[in-house]
Amino acid sequence: MPDEQNTGGRVVLAGAPLGNVGDASARLRDVLTSADVIAAEDTRRLARLARDLGVTVRGRVVSYFEGNDERRTPELVEALASGAVVAVVTDGGMPSVSDPGYRLVRAALDAGYPVTAAPGPSAVTTALALSGLPSDRFVFEGFLPRSGSNRRTRLRELAAEPRTLVFFEAPHRIAGTMTDLAAIFGADRPAAVCRELTKTYEEIRRGGAAELAEWAGTGEVRGEITLVVAGAPAGPAVRPDDGELREEVARREAAGASRRDAIQAVADDYGLRKREVYTIVHTPV
Repeated sequence: MPDEQNTGGRVVLAGAPLGNVGDASARLRDVLTSADVIAAEDTRRLARLARDLGVTVRGRVVSYFEGNDERRTPELVEALASGAVVAVVTDGGMPSVSDPGYRLVRAALDAGYPVTAAPGPSAVTTALALSGLPSDRFVFEGFLPRSGSNRRTRLRELAAEPRTLVFFEAPHRIAGTMTDLAAIFGADRPAAVCRELTKTYEEIRRGGAAELAEWAGTGEVRGEITLVVAGAPAGPAVRPDDGELREEVARREAAGASRRDAIQAVADDYGLRKREVYTIVHTPV
């Protein structure tokens, strides 16, 4: 194990602005000018950030993104062994939070090198604070699966989670995600779609899941999106009568759920067996 006092090699996770360059910290400026190596998610964005901040990057700049981080990490650990300060900078927010960085952090710690941070903005906590939803306990789920069936499976697993949920989502998938969420979590589950945080066209849309699904489906939603969803109510709700159960299943189907998923979601909401709800739905009135 290297002697940390002698080698000087260390990793610095540098938080970059989400969009507004005015959010850059003095420490970020110092890291960009003093680091021996900067592992950047996008080297062009790093160059633009440095220009906007009026600083000169003197260290060696290497690309470090999801497609090459496995191959490049050993090279960066070698730089640590030579005493280099290696900074990690992503396109925005804190490295290693659904962004490159974790692999290098783990490798550096395993090799005995210290890891520190120049903290900065985070889309997760910024969206959570702006959502108007409970923020005392929350869980970050990153990106949902890309395929519709896998996404719905994950949402069914999370439907009963009592803590506030935070997701990242791509703009071209937000309409499908909100439709699935309304069908599985319930049309009225409170949520907030936070778009282009800190940027010129920042937008926060708050409402029930079905309302937000309708908004997302009416036009092209652009920009980086963080989705915040209220946790499930504590305990099963009071059981409605059979007619109300049929109506609830029908509402979820109208919101885009398959009948199977709608029946399962209603059963979960009210602490019922799926077979019981199935029988009610398929019994002639």
